[in-house]
Amino acid sequence: MKYRFCSVLIGSSLLAAAALTPARAADAGPLIVANPGFEKGTEGWTFTQGTGVATNRPHGGARLAYLDAGPGMSVSQAVTVPAAGHYSISAWISTGGPGGTFAVRRNGADAGTVALPSRSTYSRYTVSDVELAAGDRVEIVFGSGSAWVNADDVMVSPGSAAGPRVTSSNAEVVEMFAWSRDKARSWVHQAGVPGPLNVDERRPGGTGEGTYTATYWAGYAHRTGYYSRDFAHQLAGAHILGLHRENKAMLRSFAASATAEHKFYPVWALNFDAKTYLDIDYRSPTNFVREVPATFELVEKANQAFRWTGDRAYLDEPAFWDYYRHATEEFVDLHDSLLPNGPVKVAEGTGKGIFAGSASYNEVSDEPLAEAGDAIAAQYQAYRAVAELARDKRDLQTSMRAAERARALKSYFNRTWSVKPGSDDFVRAYTTDGTPLTGFGKENSWFMPMKGIIDAGPRNDAYLDFIDAEATGAGRPANIEAITYLPDTFFRHNRPETAWKWMRHVYEQREAAHISRRQGLNGDYPEVPFTLVSQTVEGLMGIEPDAPRRTVATQSRLPADIGWLQVADVPVGDGTVTVRHDGLTSTTFTNESDKPRLWEARFLGEHRWLKVNGHTVAGLPKTIDGVRYTVAVVPVPGGRTATAKVAG
Repeated sequence: MKYRFCSVLIGSSLLAAAALTPARAADAGPLIVANPGFEKGTEGWTFTQGTGVATNRPHGGARLAYLDAGPGMSVSQAVTVPAAGHYSISAWISTGGPGGTFAVRRNGADAGTVALPSRSTYSRYTVSDVELAAGDRVEIVFGSGSAWVNADDVMVSPGSAAGPRVTSSNAEVVEMFAWSRDKARSWVHQAGVPGPLNVDERRPGGTGEGTYTATYWAGYAHRTGYYSRDFAHQLAGAHILGLHRENKAMLRSFAASATAEHKFYPVWALNFDAKTYLDIDYRSPTNFVREVPATFELVEKANQAFRWTGDRAYLDEPAFWDYYRHATEEFVDLHDSLLPNGPVKVAEGTGKGIFAGSASYNEVSDEPLAEAGDAIAAQYQAYRAVAELARDKRDLQTSMRAAERARALKSYFNRTWSVKPGSDDFVRAYTTDGTPLTGFGKENSWFMPMKGIIDAGPRNDAYLDFIDAEATGAGRPANIEAITYLPDTFFRHNRPETAWKWMRHVYEQREAAHISRRQGLNGDYPEVPFTLVSQTVEGLMGIEPDAPRRTVATQSRLPADIGWLQVADVPVGDGTVTVRHDGLTSTTFTNESDKPRLWEARFLGEHRWLKVNGHTVAGLPKTIDGVRYTVAVVPVPGGRTATAKVAG
């Protein structure tokens, strides 16, 4: 069988992978690997006897390197490092048996070696976070084993001199975070790197070469592009790993694509140059993949990026602000014509497939949907996001109007849209002829509680039970990237045991085959590691930043089998924070910035007294989305630590 995978480093021209080096060394240029996909034969590489370049079974493009069975054979390339930095080096490798190696050497000494298992499916292996100095000689080496070894598509990505670290009483969560952190970082590109455009399963060689900008993979590993849906789900994890520049560049590219000609839809996917649309999903301005929820999710995620970073570009750049306004105003007006919705407007799909505009992310359904639960829930959160962004922009009129639209849409949803007359069934979509649909609709089911549009209470609780039961049974999605949403859904509603169960399931399935043969393993789907990172920090730790106000909220959502969990050096605004939870009732917060922060320590339920830094204080009641909490608001000077716990 011929594998037709592709990665950023395939194509017929000289391609390069680059490390994301510190800004001070940017002028020195990236670390270039010559002929990383072996498309130019042996150029740039050294081959011993029993090795060579073949065409029989490449991962991507038309060629690969092979090593015959037996000891002592190698394929290698040495490069002089142009600038100091931390680098992660990856390659796609398949093997006929164990014993092979993938290694990185620094000035002749081992800097990291991966022992290759017996696995005939191409998998992506990485030597992570290698520290290199300018002028170092780094060597990439594939070593032979007991059977054949095939290697292809080498890529060099940013390592990191620092970053978040996890410690815990539970070894599994520590292992999971370390794997996810290193795996996610291996998908990043540096601005200025040349690479192929429009690579996909139909055209493994692409359509030519472009210059990549600061981006990361968000979508299939065999396509050279990033997707709006994947990007939205990966943004928080990317920020936590220090990829603020990449997030902003990618979000800006989607915002710029949402033109009047596109009826204010953002395009579905862009090449890594962040300006050309990925051909497989874009045929013309009236014929391209577009799904209603993505339009709104990008608004919500822009607000999330602003809360994490405090970067006023998200408020002040016209490209961003125009996008928020168009998405929540003109876009809704233009796409609300099929079904009546009384006092509110609901953006609709056409029911004619993804190239004509889909109402839902659920692409495997053949239901002709006009309105869907994931779209209306995402629209609700987009209104809330604009209300918050406009408040910080001091545009109070826009803020108040958006907040009122959010309230009205949520009320309409709970009283009318989601209610099937004469039945207790929960409506999750409407067809183009107005027929309400119930039952399990995958994304158009779990997005409703995940986005918080359902009123808190027994109806929401029952629907969460239903989603968990369906996803556990016959209704489970076949693609792992869909399941990555389930932890977010259950964390939001304070169900840590269920959320942790789904995190563990995703992690345990990382070496299983993905439903798309071209994709390879589940763990080689970029969304998997990025979301496990964010679900650790935002989910288990409940870290909720508001960098513009120098405020960070925390809430323990630890399941019973995680006694304590600490995440250190989480980037918020101009500094970092460290948070430790001991069970559900005790939290320690360290402000590692040199400026003061306000810490809001949240505890689920009603508690009369809290202990803050050893002193008993009255707990402050707070209701968030209909749920009662007790909080303490604690000023924490720069470089200081504070504790809060439930008293008694």
